[in-house]
Amino acid sequence: MIENFIYSINATFPIFLVMVIGYILKQIGMLNDDFVTVANRFNFKVTLPFMLFRDIAGVNIREVFDPGYVLFCAVVSAVCFWLIWGGTKLFVKDKSIRGAFVQASFRSSAAVMGLAFIENIYGTSAMGPLMIIGAVPLYNVFSVIVLTFEGEGAKKESGGQKIKEACINILKNPIILGILAGLAAAWTGVEFPTIINKTVGSVAQMATPLALITIGAGFEGRKALAKIKPTVAASLIKLVIQPLIFIPVAAWLGFSGEKMIAILIMLAAPTTPSCYIMAKSMNHDGVLTASVVVMTTLMAAFTLTGWIFILRTLGMIG
Repeated sequence: MIENFIYSINATFPIFLVMVIGYILKQIGMLNDDFVTVANRFNFKVTLPFMLFRDIAGVNIREVFDPGYVLFCAVVSAVCFWLIWGGTKLFVKDKSIRGAFVQASFRSSAAVMGLAFIENIYGTSAMGPLMIIGAVPLYNVFSVIVLTFEGEGAKKESGGQKIKEACINILKNPIILGILAGLAAAWTGVEFPTIINKTVGSVAQMATPLALITIGAGFEGRKALAKIKPTVAASLIKLVIQPLIFIPVAAWLGFSGEKMIAILIMLAAPTTPSCYIMAKSMNHDGVLTASVVVMTTLMAAFTLTGWIFILRTLGMIG
């Protein structure tokens, strides 16, 4: 149990502390709102697409591809999204936060934190990238859909206009384009020159720390306290309710070991920092989104430890 707790601490607390650094730098005046705005745009359009391209392109997809496993990740991601959006329509009265709430509740830090956590346990693993292939494209497509339909101007547009806008947003979404490019590179097995690999790697390495610094710098404590109820609700959905429902399904289907850990990350990892970047870029509630990212990152050290302990006790992971 202590070993599992150390795994979780090592995976989550450095992420949380980088956000704290961003917050402190903003408070002492080294960073300002202009930095947050520009950094969010830069992350969304450049560093995150590069990171996802690098992670997916580096997988020998023909050798390790498991269609049943990828399909399971995709189906579960879709079910989680539609259930959460439907529940939000029924129970969240404040329409201005619905889009941000849905995105923060279902979208895991599969790429930013997930691979690091899986590698802490298993070393290099092909199951993490396969989970990313099944889940992350849908995370981004569904996020674009909900942020488009629940946007401030959504009421003024017809259903056809909303669908058209969502399709356009999906097609021009830099993160989705990065994933598709990575899939194409992985599937064709193309080998890039060292100079290209190092350039892509250098840009990709900026994604996580810059996203975390930006979240910390953009975090507004007083405003966040005013939204503590939806923050707690979204965090519980993300860290507890999703895995409680779907981990037993995964076990029933026979997934174990690396596959089960990757599924656990998909379901129970903290909300990804790219949620904040996308919410801000599409004019949604950045305060609520940042609050959920901070709370889930802080609490995941404890909840993930609990899930790992349960899975190890039941013999589902080694």
